[in-house]
Amino acid sequence: MDTLSYKTISANKQTVNKEWLLVDAENEILGRLASKVAMLLRGKFKAEFTPHVDCGDNVIIINAEKIKLTGKKWTDKVYISHTGYPGGQRRTNPQDLLAKKPTAVVEKAIKGMLPKNRLGSELFRNLYVYAGSEHNQQAQTPRAINLNSLK
Repeated sequence: MDTLSYKTISANKQTVNKEWLLVDAENEILGRLASKVAMLLRGKFKAEFTPHVDCGDNVIIINAEKIKLTGKKWTDKVYISHTGYPGGQRRTNPQDLLAKKPTAVVEKAIKGMLPKNRLGSELFRNLYVYAGSEHNQQAQTPRAINLNSLK
């Protein structure tokens, strides 16, 4: 006997409604920006969220070089990488990384908040970060979004 009047909805690639969102990172705190954007990429703000499906939106971030970090994180925070050779551990701080590649600080923060599996890699491909206020996705007509309005 089927007494339930509703069924659990499980989204798939064909039924997902993806849209393009534009986020201005000017004067935004890095961690708060990254957590909200990671949730947008994942699709957690949607009613039909399904954990194993890419149901998030495509996100464009502009003005990535104008982010803020609180405290002494510009000089004290350390990004560690390894070349693969003995003694090849390299350390850099956000100040040097921003000077070398302005979008890398935002990309690293958001990538660290996504799942560490194939789905996370697929979700990260839906992110487009630009240092200036110009972007290459005008044809997709992205909708500007205020991150402070998201709960």
